[in-house]
Amino acid sequence: MTTMTQPRLTRPALPAPCGPLSGAVVAALRREAPPEPVEESAAAADPYGRDLQLALYVLYELHYQGFGGVDEEWEWDPRMLTLRRALQQRFLGALRTDAAPAADAGQTLAELLVEPAGFDDTGVSHHLQRDGELWQFREYAALRSLYHLKEADPHAWVIPRLHGRAKAAMVAVEYDEFGAGRADEIHAGLFAELMADLGLETAYGHYLDAAPSQALATVNLMSLFGLHRSLRGALVGHFASVEITSSPGSRRLAEALRRLGAGAAAQRFYDEHVEADAVHEQIVRHEVVGGLLEAEPGLDADVAFGVTATGFLEDRLARLLLSRWRRGESALLLPLPPG
Repeated sequence: MTTMTQPRLTRPALPAPCGPLSGAVVAALRREAPPEPVEESAAAADPYGRDLQLALYVLYELHYQGFGGVDEEWEWDPRMLTLRRALQQRFLGALRTDAAPAADAGQTLAELLVEPAGFDDTGVSHHLQRDGELWQFREYAALRSLYHLKEADPHAWVIPRLHGRAKAAMVAVEYDEFGAGRADEIHAGLFAELMADLGLETAYGHYLDAAPSQALATVNLMSLFGLHRSLRGALVGHFASVEITSSPGSRRLAEALRRLGAGAAAQRFYDEHVEADAVHEQIVRHEVVGGLLEAEPGLDADVAFGVTATGFLEDRLARLLLSRWRRGESALLLPLPPG
């Protein structure tokens, strides 16, 4: 049973913690008390583990929709920001080691433009296009809802940090993402309609408890880059990576939904991205990235890092999804009810 509503009208409940880090964050927000000091635990934690990723997700979400019953003043509480800094330093440090770029921004972006010949055995969109089952697509949509129900919001943080060509182009792309002045065309709303078509719950943040760490990390990366001016180059690299790969991936996902007999609303979301993101890719590469690096050439390595970090985390998620699905197992921590 779905609740078809404006996904952002109500704030989600706090998730169930899964370890000492997320436990400290959730307990503090529930009790409205200072968090227990866990900085030493953060420094030793698995940077990609679910405990750290869930704790980070909750802390970042205070800057978006927040949580039901949680005072909005927690967004800028210095104790929460201190804890967040410790967690994200662990995450960012691991990414700088594991996803260090091997080339400059131009070459790194150029490699994204080369579609692999034949069947890409590591691609989730390829799998869903050719062999995926409806239950697998429903799981994919549930996980992606953690971003798509706030689509483009993390990238909007960078707008005040850009100027000139880069700023004008970034705003132009974001304008399209937010419906080009039409509330019924906002991409987050189109994704909610896709979810309803697939028999999924459309409430914002509903599937947080079901999300493995690999999915949380892909969303946390956007917030990490977006919320820090020092990482504006990485955010632009991430945005470029998303836009460059979106059109061909969306085409495959739209074809998967047609093959699976999904409704028109489900197909519409990805059909819209095939056309829109083909245009956005050109704008982002030439104007957003080009304009940023013309104004601030010293950010070249950061742009490249944004691309490689995005690919590294997306590959981790793809390996999880495909390995579970090919064994006939759910990739979610909690099973979906039948659609």
